[in-house]
Amino acid sequence: MGYPDQRFDVNLSILFTELPLLERPAAAAAAGFSAVELWWPWIETPTPGQAELDALKRALDDAGTQLVGLNFYAGRLPGPDRGALSVPGAESDRFRANIEVATAFAASVGCRALNALYGNRVEGTDPAAQDELALENLVLAAHAAHGIGATLLIEALNAPESPHYPLVSAPAAIEVVDRVNAATGLGNAKFLLDLYHLSMNGEDLGQVITAYAAKTGHVQIADNPGRGAPGTGSLPLERLLEELADAGYTGHVGLEYKPGDRPSAESFGWLPA
Repeated sequence: MGYPDQRFDVNLSILFTELPLLERPAAAAAAGFSAVELWWPWIETPTPGQAELDALKRALDDAGTQLVGLNFYAGRLPGPDRGALSVPGAESDRFRANIEVATAFAASVGCRALNALYGNRVEGTDPAAQDELALENLVLAAHAAHGIGATLLIEALNAPESPHYPLVSAPAAIEVVDRVNAATGLGNAKFLLDLYHLSMNGEDLGQVITAYAAKTGHVQIADNPGRGAPGTGSLPLERLLEELADAGYTGHVGLEYKPGDRPSAESFGWLPA
């Protein structure tokens, strides 16, 4: 058990960012990874041209890497935004415009997990109205994901780094997962369990795993403090991943950590050969 038994993938939006986007899949492959994930790569637009989508597909295919997770359009990420789907007006419209584009791209590369970041609270806007809009948009996204046989992921972030994001605990994210599944009847909304974010919130990680492993569709890790590679902080990540496996989780584990002041390829020394 432990690290040797995990199916790790590399998040190419936080690792290998010293390289242009289209060179990152090959770099991940050279480092020994066959699976990768991405935040929405085109921060400035939810609807990039087909040539850009085709180029990314080619880069993934040529490297022999499988895309196992993709974010829907989430605004400026990294940056001040934490999603678009609960933000009234232009951002909600951009999210809706992105649904078809993101699902079509995911289908074209065999990606079966799409992460929908909820979005920040907006000053002067009724939180209940934001939640109503969020549910409408998540229902649209769940149906689109279902159409390609994919899971819709709902992620909890952490309050210290995302103070305006409303889903800053596992129960808060699970409540949204349950609400979406109740509204659609599809059952394809799942929890994105990020051990770094939950630890930053001070949650009991073992308890979260026991309670919600069955509703978990994807897992991400980074150590805490620092959001660095495993071993740079104090989280017992190997043991926690064993607990997840014991609880029945068999999916990929996304490496969503900062490599520090070294090239990303040198940040995998904690992994068994």
